[in-house]
Amino acid sequence: MKHEHVYVVAVDMGYGHQRAGFPLLSIATTPPQWNIKEPMIIAANNYPGIAQSDKIIWDTMEKRYNWFSKMTSFPLVGKIIFGILDFFQTIEQFYPKRDLSKPTAQLQKTYRAIHKGFGKDLIDTLNKKPLPFVATFFTAAFFAEEHGYAGDIYCLCTDTDISRAWAPLNPETSRITYLAPTRRVQERLQMYGVNSQKIIVTGFPLPEELIGTDDTDNVLLKALSRRIIKLDPRGIFEKKFNKTISAHCGKIKRAIYDNTPITITFAIGGAGAQSEIGIQVLSSLSEAIKKGAIKINLVAGSSKIIKEKFEEAIEKNNLKDLYNNGIQIIYNQNKFEYFKEFDMILQETDLLWTKPSELSFYAGLGLPIIMAPTVGSQETFNKSWLQMIGAGFQQDDSRYTHQWLFDWINSGLLAEGALDGYLNGPKHGTKNIINVVTQGTKTEIQDIHFL
Repeated sequence: MKHEHVYVVAVDMGYGHQRAGFPLLSIATTPPQWNIKEPMIIAANNYPGIAQSDKIIWDTMEKRYNWFSKMTSFPLVGKIIFGILDFFQTIEQFYPKRDLSKPTAQLQKTYRAIHKGFGKDLIDTLNKKPLPFVATFFTAAFFAEEHGYAGDIYCLCTDTDISRAWAPLNPETSRITYLAPTRRVQERLQMYGVNSQKIIVTGFPLPEELIGTDDTDNVLLKALSRRIIKLDPRGIFEKKFNKTISAHCGKIKRAIYDNTPITITFAIGGAGAQSEIGIQVLSSLSEAIKKGAIKINLVAGSSKIIKEKFEEAIEKNNLKDLYNNGIQIIYNQNKFEYFKEFDMILQETDLLWTKPSELSFYAGLGLPIIMAPTVGSQETFNKSWLQMIGAGFQQDDSRYTHQWLFDWINSGLLAEGALDGYLNGPKHGTKNIINVVTQGTKTEIQDIHFL
């Protein structure tokens, strides 16, 4: 059946799972009994009328994860403590290829809770008007299957590689259809025992306003051309790869961007880990910001505490006069309003600095990514993916950003990363996913290599 709308179900923990659902907002709806007129991503852990027993379980999970994440700020003890959590969500090495279908103890524990009724309240509510169910968090997909959801069930994976936790307890008989962002995720799901017919490689959903509505990639290519010019001021990369650049971007018009600042967006995770890196970057680049060579967007997300930290750092570095004219803090208490603002600033961003989270997929927009230290096994694999497609670069010492960053820029290295990300990263995941879940097609990406 064809559907105009679907239920997009995420969890309100961190940013990754809700950010993945945000580009699907145009097809998202809510149950009629909630009387919500605007499109909305449903949070499985925080929806109208959530059962109190479910709320307690979700709140405990969120507090535990946030605490573990923040502990990474403590050099020795933090690594040990976070390692305990990461052990339960670790991703096995891909090679040698082998059967990894045996469920983990953590997965079995999750299913015991589900069989006791965890998540049933949500599924009973949505079953009053069953529509395609698109989960960006695996537990929500398990809820739907185990509690007898009457509509189609899709699970959108949110990293470049995934742990066994994403596959159901009995993967070979599951009716969940997986939307895989990469071919590596497709193969990994097969290792976990998921039927190959239940996996569609769609790519990751990226903001359509950063891509464009036609097939010519005009919006993408305009931004890519700008980045290549600004991140290759001496024309070293352009001279070496002129034919390749011309084939995709046309003739580069350098005069348009002469003497314009390079815009860096520094984004941290929802738990607030690594905000100190952003403060060090700001301090190191303060003179370049004052001279107009650099603009910086400090992304505090929905965290008022991080926003206030960034404000203090701006004042400490005597940059207050440049606020909104060289420096911006991106903050909104409402996560979805924050996502909108974040997408808007990416239109003018030349370089994205972040830990390799779900934002790794934004390399497909032609955004080179400077990678902050990883937090968790999935980010380690995201880091490897970014490096293999040529779009990600491990940060050097953030205290000396003013030295090594300009060396990277002057060499043309980051301009090359921008083009590699565009060429090798999936871009049209949003369009593909919408076609799959509303039209029932099996639209797979064609513009990506085996990774």
